[in-house]
This record gives sequence, C-alpha cells and structure tokens, in this order.
Amino acid sequence: MSFFEDITAPDGSYKYFVNGEWRVSASGKTVDILNPSKANAPEYKVQACTQAEADEMFAAATAAQKGWAKTPLWKRAELLHKAADLLQANKEPIVSALVKEVAKPQKDATTEVVRSAELIHYTAEEGIRLLNEGKFIMPDSFPGAERNKLCMSSKIPLGVVLAIPPFNYPVNLAVSKLAPALIAGNAVVMKPPTQGCVSGLHMVQAFHKAGIPPGVVNVITGKGSEIGDYLVMHPAVKCISFTGGDTGLAVSKKAAMVPLQMELGGKDACVVCPDADLNLVAANIMKGGFSYSGQRCTAIKIVYVVGEANADKLVALVNTKVANLKMGLPEDNADITPVVSKASADFIQSLVEDAKAKGAVLCQEFKRQDNLIWPMLIDKVTPEMRIAWEEPFGPVVPVMRVSTNEEAVAMANKSKYGLQGCVFTNDLNTAMLLSDALETGTVQINAAPARGPDHFPFQGVKDSGIGSQGITNSINFMCKTKSTVINLPQPSYTMG
Repeated sequence: MSFFEDITAPDGSYKYFVNGEWRVSASGKTVDILNPSKANAPEYKVQACTQAEADEMFAAATAAQKGWAKTPLWKRAELLHKAADLLQANKEPIVSALVKEVAKPQKDATTEVVRSAELIHYTAEEGIRLLNEGKFIMPDSFPGAERNKLCMSSKIPLGVVLAIPPFNYPVNLAVSKLAPALIAGNAVVMKPPTQGCVSGLHMVQAFHKAGIPPGVVNVITGKGSEIGDYLVMHPAVKCISFTGGDTGLAVSKKAAMVPLQMELGGKDACVVCPDADLNLVAANIMKGGFSYSGQRCTAIKIVYVVGEANADKLVALVNTKVANLKMGLPEDNADITPVVSKASADFIQSLVEDAKAKGAVLCQEFKRQDNLIWPMLIDKVTPEMRIAWEEPFGPVVPVMRVSTNEEAVAMANKSKYGLQGCVFTNDLNTAMLLSDALETGTVQINAAPARGPDHFPFQGVKDSGIGSQGITNSINFMCKTKSTVINLPQPSYTMG
C-alpha cells in the first residue's frame, strides 16, 4: 500500500479522518474542490460530514486526550519528529495538491511543505524546553505571609483544540496549530479550508503513520457554512485556533468561554520615508505585494509614500519591475497565478473599478482571465476609495501620497486592521519612533511584512486578531497552569 492509498474512497473522493481511521461520510454527499487554474473546474471531492459525525469525532478526541496527556513528553516529541520526517519524505503529492487546489506556484508549494516539517521539528524541541519545568513558589515574599505554604505550579493541556487553518497556507498554518497542541498534550479536531482541504488531509496522514494514537488527531471536512457554527459552539471544544478573514469575528462571538487564538487578516501598510532607499523599497513591494498573487495576510496592502518626488521615483521603479512579472500557471512557477476563487477575483476587480471611477491612476491596464488577474500598481489613491481600506488579497497594490511621516502613520492607524506594517528609512531614530506609533502587531524595518521565522511572535491588534502565535507562544497558549499548594502545620525555614 502506498503512503496515501487509504485516504481515498473507491469513487476517488477523499475520506475524512476520525479515531485513527479514514472514513466515508454517512451523508453520502461530497463537496467539490475546484481548480482555480482551470476556470474553477472540479479537481477533487471531499466528504460532506454531518453534525453526528462531528459529535463522534469530539467524543473520540476527548477520550483520547486523557491518554495522550499521560504520554511522556519525550515520547510525544519523538512522534512529532517522526511525523515531520514522514511529511518531508512524502511531500510530492502534497505539493501537487497545493498547486491544483490553491494555485500555489510549485516551488512555493514545495517550500511550504519543507518549512512545515521544520516547524514540527522545532516545536518538538521547544516543547521539551518549555514543558519540562514548573515553578516552586514560596509564600513569604507577599506582605504578612509566613513560609507555611509551598506552591508547585506546572503547565497542563487544555483538552481538545479546534484548529481552523486558511486556504493560502493550508499545510504550514495547519501544523502551526497541530504541533504546539500535540506537544502540550492536547487532542485536535481540525477543520481544513474547503480550498486547501486535500493538502491538509495528505498532511495529517504523516501524523497518523508516525504513530500518533487514534483519536488524538482528527479531521472533519465539509462546508464551513454547514458545519462551522456547530464546531465552534461544540461543548467539547476547550480552545480555538483560527486563521482566516472576517469570518473569525463571527467565530469569536459564537464561541463559548474558551481561549481564542485568531489571526484575521490585515491591511499591512508600507511607510516610505523621505530618506528611504527606493531601490530597496521597490524590491520589497514586489516581494511583499505580489508574491503568491498577493494572497498573504502579511502582503503589503497599501504604500504610503512621503513626498511627491519620492512617489514619482518609486512608482516608476515598481512599474518597471511589474512589467517583468510572468503570469500563468502554478505548475510553471509563474510569478502571478490565478487567485483562489471567482468570488475573490470579482472582489478584486470591484476594488480596482471603484478606484478608477474615483480618480486613481491605474499604472497598468486591468486584465483578467477567469481567476487570473494581471498585477497592478494603483497610484494616487485617496481615502474615499475602497481600496484604501479594504483588503484585496490579490496582485493589486495601492499607493497613497502623503506629506509627512506623521500623516502616513495617522492614515495607517485609521485602518480597522493591525496585523503588520513596515517602515523604510535610513534613520534608526525615525524607525523606532514610527514603529512605536504604528498600531500593528509587528513592524518590519527596511523589509516587507512577513510571518516568520516560525518561532518569532506573530500577532495582530484591532480586527486583525486575538492572542499571539509563533511556536513558543502557541505552546504556552495551548496550556493552562495547574497549582498544588502544600499547607504546613507551622512555618518552615531552611537554615542551610
């Protein structure tokens, strides 16, 4: 049997995963996974799971978590290392799925899988470092207390974690939730995105084949509109880790009193100061604004250029580079590939048309073929335009001209989002002042926004999220503190 043979049903559809088994849904229904590069033609089918199957999955996860929490930490780490090795050794079918269901260029898809394996390895090691120690607290540091109580505290798992990754990194942003949850002793129910689902199912097979016990990792498939609310409101859920768009706001309102780790997108601003190296800025706009067709939460979503002369020079530099971008298929490693859905392409087009109607300068002719949108720089954007505030999630970068650094920061801070931002300047004092002033979770200095390396803290403010990610922060988030207090009959002091 090949490594992935048991994840498909006789009709070619992909099964869901529960309690250590790949199964076909009792619903008898499937959900089409479309290929953005083939005019949204169906490429795969996955199971349309029912609420009863969700109940069974949560029951299995709840039961299995108790045993998994008792598994020695070294053994949990060993199994994660094995899963990472299997993931990398069997990456080709996962890469193929990423290319077909989310139109990710093949080289980038390969990088995502390799990076995910490295993330799992690092998480296993970091988990041992973080979780092997507790605290022994003496009481007499508090005013009026004597040394008659001894407090021992340690980190324990939360229980069952509901993991909901996004379409744009359906492997990497899945393992960034699974690995920390597992090393901490939690069980996981994962609801992969519809587009990106097949990549996620392949990825989970690595955990299964590594020997993770039945019920500890589970994957439910189906349309979020049909089972999403049921999952997030399920009483078995003790933690939700969600990455996605504005849907997360609804999730946060519907979830019970459980910890939430949420990254909900951004309007990442690029502030170009008068003394900036414009060649460096242009290179980073290309990387930060157009890579993976702009479908990244940390993509540059708007550029604030201080000074008209600076703006003229920068726009000219970027236009020259845009002209050299290659449009086409992800299989051919094109620079610009189709966006994930027709709805996404329609939305991007609506933003461009609104900007044009309100006086923006389209530096390139708008071209679209199905989901493939040609890259565009939009100059002289004003606050009245939707694209000044809304997240296009496509290969479209707006430029707004401002008079001062302070005006740039003020405009950026008016956004409802606050995920990342970047500042380009050759003055360290300016860099630090603007970094402190920008209302974002992270500010990059002289580089485009980026998530990673994966152990760096990653967080948003305002509508960009709740909590902080990154390997260390995620492990800590998926634990709670347990204290045991020993009460002594009389104060006790060690004399040495």
